[in-house]
Amino acid sequence: MTQPVTPPFSQQLLLADGWQDYQLLDTGDGLKLERWGEAVLVRPDPQIIWPQQSKWDKWDGWYHRSDTGGGRWEFRRALPESWTLGYGGLTFKIRPTDFKHTGLFPEQAVNWDWCAEKIRTAGREVSVLNLFGYTGAATVAAAAAGASVCHVDASKGVVQWCRENAALSGLSAAPIRYIADDCMKFVTREVRRGRRYDAIVMDPPAYGRGAAGEVWKLEEHLWPLLTECRALLSDHPLFLLINSYTSKLSPLVIGNLLTELMAKHGGNIAVGELGLPSQRNGLTLPCGIYGRWESSK
Repeated sequence: MTQPVTPPFSQQLLLADGWQDYQLLDTGDGLKLERWGEAVLVRPDPQIIWPQQSKWDKWDGWYHRSDTGGGRWEFRRALPESWTLGYGGLTFKIRPTDFKHTGLFPEQAVNWDWCAEKIRTAGREVSVLNLFGYTGAATVAAAAAGASVCHVDASKGVVQWCRENAALSGLSAAPIRYIADDCMKFVTREVRRGRRYDAIVMDPPAYGRGAAGEVWKLEEHLWPLLTECRALLSDHPLFLLINSYTSKLSPLVIGNLLTELMAKHGGNIAVGELGLPSQRNGLTLPCGIYGRWESSK
């Protein structure tokens, strides 16, 4: 009789349910109704293939996706160009962008909390590298917990947004390096320079282009990036966190990658999905997958 095989890592769904300023109000028919502070926004989400159960009458902004790509916002009332949202003592700038995003992914709060706890309880100085760092919520959370952080993203605009988030959170003077660069090229140079980091966080896209037009494909380039990152880890690494929004990958894939990557380091691996609880229908919206390696020492 064939025995069941248990992977060498745990799997868990993590719910970002600690928000006060943000709520996922309802979901259905490819759309999500969200409260961002005082503003209620409707945005598309390809994971929502179940029907909408109620009519949404109260909303301030609705992002309509175009059949030819992109989309546009429709506003019922004039909203500020940007406003702020608070979470656990941190403050972030929110702004509806032309690409439907707001500058923040609220489901990532569970990862911010996890990283911050690891840093605070390390009992030593911790240096963190945040790759594909976007507007820097993870960077700000790590810096607030006492780490020095190197924040890297190919977009100069979102790197500047990270600076603003740090300032809003009272971290203008925190030891944060802001780098606008292609992540793979930057990591390769850091290896040559002999730099080391105690922790690495990354949120690689399924597909993207670097600052000079470099093409990134997750399935082709993630493993080479991870091996370069392994060379950047200090002699006593603290953690490595991978987040992904592509629906093509299973959490098991991330777990397998981390198992192969960190085999000589021991430690513990956990993988799973991130989710947001819906207030009105009790469903959980899947919001990507994660993989965490942490030292057992």
